[in-house]
Formats: sequence, C-alpha cells, structure tokens
Amino acid sequence: MTVLRILGIDPGLNRCGWGIILSDGPRLSHIAHGVVRPKADMSMGRRLSAILDGLEGVIEQHDPHEAAVEETYVNATNPKSALALGQARGAALIAPARHGLFIGEYAPAEIKKALVGNGQAEKEQVAFMVRRLMPAAGNVAADAADALAVAICHAAHGGHRKKIADKLGGAA
Repeated sequence: MTVLRILGIDPGLNRCGWGIILSDGPRLSHIAHGVVRPKADMSMGRRLSAILDGLEGVIEQHDPHEAAVEETYVNATNPKSALALGQARGAALIAPARHGLFIGEYAPAEIKKALVGNGQAEKEQVAFMVRRLMPAAGNVAADAADALAVAICHAAHGGHRKKIADKLGGAA
C-alpha cells in the first residue's frame, strides 16, 4: 500500500482553497489547509499570478505526490463568472503540472457523492463531513474545506493508482 500526500484545490478567483491530506490505504490524515486570496483590486493577470504563486508555495512547502482539482461548474445564467472561474482553474492546474504531479479532476457532484453519498449535497453537509473525517483540521473555512473534500475524493477514487490500472486494463 502506498502512502500519498494529496493536494486538493478548490479554484476561485477571489479565494482559492487548498488542502493537503495523507492517504495511507483507508486511513486519511489532515496535514494542512489554507486559502490563497488575491487582492480584488489587482488586474486579472496579477490575480492569476498570485494564485499560481500561492499554490506553488504550498507545493514547495508540503511536497505532495499528487493533486486533485475541482472541475468548473458551468453556470449558463452567468457566463462571465464561469469564464473567470475557468481562468482561476487554469492557474490552479498549472501549479501542480509545473511540479510534475499527477492531477485528478473531479466534478462537484462526484466530490459531494464521495464525501456525503449524495451528489446534490449542500456545501454545509460537505464541510460537516470534512470536519468529521479530519478533526485535526478544526473549524476549517469553506474554501479550504472544499479543497480538503477534493483531496478526500481523490483518495477515495484511488487517485493515480486507479488511473494507471484503468489504462493497463487491470486492478490497482
């Protein structure tokens, strides 16, 4: 069984949550979490750069083995917001890619289902389950809780081991 440090990322242009967990088979442990907060008065390019720099700092400090990023929920009623979120997600994908990490990508419903058992669960339910599974995280802020949820989902799906097994046509 492989012990993995997993970086979970909840992309956002104003608040980009991150969380690091340790996955040791069925055992999960909290390592660290936080939020990258670019200043709202910055230009788009500077905000994206701040997200990239912040996440690269987390990667350099915690040396994760793999990363997991939440996919963008496309809101047809506000395409401008979806586009901005997509740009933040791009920065969130570049940071682990630059460090050679395998990156798993998960839809919001997939993350909710992995944690709560219901793909339509409310954010509060997800945060509650994160606190139950990771009591050492304390009263974690919403964006960091979402990032920890992404990492937990990645661990539950077997992360990189499962992707390799799928490509080889066998079990991990």
